[in-house]
Amino acid sequence: MIDRYGRDIYYLRLSVTELCNLRCRYCMPAEGVCKLRHDEMLTEDEIIRAVRAAASLGMYKVRITGGEPLVKPNILSICRRVAEVDGVTETVLTTNATRLAALARPLREAGVGRVNISLDTLNAEKYAFMTRGGTLADATNGIEAALEAGFEKVKINAVLIGGFNDDEIPALSALTLRWPVDMRFIELMPMPGDTLFGEQAYIPVSRVLEILPEAVPAAVHDGVARMYRLPGGLGNIGLISPLSNHFCGNCNRLRLTADGHLKPCLHSREEICIRGMNEEQMAEAIRQAAFLKPQQHDPLSRSARSHAARPMNQIGG
Repeated sequence: MIDRYGRDIYYLRLSVTELCNLRCRYCMPAEGVCKLRHDEMLTEDEIIRAVRAAASLGMYKVRITGGEPLVKPNILSICRRVAEVDGVTETVLTTNATRLAALARPLREAGVGRVNISLDTLNAEKYAFMTRGGTLADATNGIEAALEAGFEKVKINAVLIGGFNDDEIPALSALTLRWPVDMRFIELMPMPGDTLFGEQAYIPVSRVLEILPEAVPAAVHDGVARMYRLPGGLGNIGLISPLSNHFCGNCNRLRLTADGHLKPCLHSREEICIRGMNEEQMAEAIRQAAFLKPQQHDPLSRSARSHAARPMNQIGG
């Protein structure tokens, strides 16, 4: 499916819940979120109907997100059914990994090929602070379980926050020397309602290369990430720059929220509700969402905030 600007739209980011067992300060209010009523959420059958509609238009990659998707009681069924949809060749999942120790192998058996794991710090006290009570060992145990489960790829994502974890760039990058994982640094995005971070928090991912001059470009491609490698690395280091060097020209995705709204662009207010539609109607809505994708989002900075109209947990990570 080609949009107005010649981009091939083949990637659906599918949120299955707004809920999470953590309260990360850049994503979730301290009090959490109000649980939606059943009739305000996409049902499992509607989720699969939407995936079938997307696949019928040539979308072959589905990333299952949240909130935290592993708090969803029927997550294994959703993953299995998504992976079985004709035309879907990539079923991947993003998680905070705190429930992954018990679920890694069942997820792999359900057809999930790759996992992305959110991990912003290797310091237990800082982890508890940023997540408002999470336990670092739960996440690292989840990473080890993912590696043992035999996923095709395990990636670790850290939101780079000046004054919080920029001093851990060497330690986080060294995970690629310890494990066969890709370690990716993502610039902090100024999302709606986020007033917790000052100007110093918004630093470019180029800081990683300043601190790691030994990192060299890697001969691999990873979508929006620019890839580097440490000498002796078992995996790569990725730099994702939505603020300092946006990648809108290569954007290949649509987002579907847990309450059934298609978002053509993460940073736009535009949404199309597909809840209650049949498959043909969903396919037409997906075509419309692709048509509405902007050429690029407005510039983002601490003072120029996203127009997304929702916090990240309500959109899908």
